[in-house]
Amino acid sequence: MNPRPAAPLRIGIVGAGANTRQRHILGFQAISGVELVGVVNRSPESTARVAADFQIPRQFPNWQALVSDPAIDAVMIGTWPNLHAEVTCAALAAGKHVLCEARMARNLAEARLMQAAASANPDRVAMLVPSPLGLLVDLEIQQLLHDHFIGELRELVVIGADDQFHDYSKLLHWRQDAQISGLNVLTLGILHETVLRWVPQPTRLYAQTQTFEPVRPNPSGPGNLPVTVPDSVQILTQLPGGARGIYHFSGIDLHGPGKQIHFYGSSGTIKILFGASEKVLIGRTGDPQMRELVIPPEKQRGWRVEAEFVAAIRGQEPVRRTDFASGVRYMEFTEAVARSAATGIAISLPLE
Repeated sequence: MNPRPAAPLRIGIVGAGANTRQRHILGFQAISGVELVGVVNRSPESTARVAADFQIPRQFPNWQALVSDPAIDAVMIGTWPNLHAEVTCAALAAGKHVLCEARMARNLAEARLMQAAASANPDRVAMLVPSPLGLLVDLEIQQLLHDHFIGELRELVVIGADDQFHDYSKLLHWRQDAQISGLNVLTLGILHETVLRWVPQPTRLYAQTQTFEPVRPNPSGPGNLPVTVPDSVQILTQLPGGARGIYHFSGIDLHGPGKQIHFYGSSGTIKILFGASEKVLIGRTGDPQMRELVIPPEKQRGWRVEAEFVAAIRGQEPVRRTDFASGVRYMEFTEAVARSAATGIAISLPLE
C-alpha cells in the first residue's frame, strides 16, 4: 500500500521587493510540494502585479489578513526592516512558520521581541534570510581557521566601502531613513553576520560615524529630507583572546575597495574578496606572495535559503543559516556601534 502524499506547504508572501521576487518566490516555486497561495505588497496595484507575474492565486488587502488566514502555513516576510518585528510576532502567534528577510529588525529591542516570540512557539520554524556573502567559501574558511593556517589570529579587517550614496542629488534611499532601516548602517550587519560564522563576537568596541551629505531629495514629493543613517562608519574591536578588529564602512567612497574580510595571524593571512564572484587569497610565512585558493566543487556551498526553510518545517534538517539567535547577535553588535558613536565611549559586549 502506497503512503498518502504529504499535504502541500502553503506559503504567503508579505512584501515582494526585488530580493523576494528574484530569489525567494522562484526558490519556493522550484520545490516540490510547496504552494505560494497569497501575497500582499505595499499597494493594491503592486500586489496585483506580483500576483500576475508569478501566478499567485490570492491577493490580500493587508498583512494582518494574510497572517491570520488559516489556509496559510508559513509566511515569507520581504518587507523593509520597520515591519519585521511586528509581522514576525503576529505570524508566530497565529501558528505560522516564519522566514524573515534580513536585516532582522531595526534595533536590538525589536530583535529580542522576535526571539521571544520564536521561543514561545518552539514548534514553529523561525528563520532569517542569511547574508549571502561567504556562503560559497564558508566551509573552506572554517577549515583553514580550524587547522590554524594563520596561526594565532592577531588582526581582523572588515571593509564595506563603495560609492552607492556618493551622488547626493539622488533621491533619499530607504536605507538612509532610520524610521525604516533603524540602526542598520550600510553593509555593517551583513558583513558582521558573515564574520560571526568564523570568529567570536567582540568583547568591546569603539565606533565613530559621520553623515557628509545631511539632506537628500524627497522621493515622495518636493524638497529635501534629512539623512538619518550615517554614510561613514569606523569601528575598533577587541576579540576574545586579544585579537583586534578594524571595520570600515562607507557609501561615499568613490572607487572604494568594495567588500572584503581579512584575517592576519602569527603565521599566515587570509583575504576574502566579495564581488561578482568570491575570491580567497592565502599566504603563509616564507611565501613570496599570496595565492588564490582553489576550492573544490564538493566543498563549495551556495544559496539554498528556501530549501533549508522548507526542510526545517518538514523536520528534515535544522536551521543553520540563519536562526534568530544568530540574528540577535549581529543586531547586538549593530546596537553597540550606534551607542558608542552616540556617546563617544567604548561599549562592552554582550549588552545588558
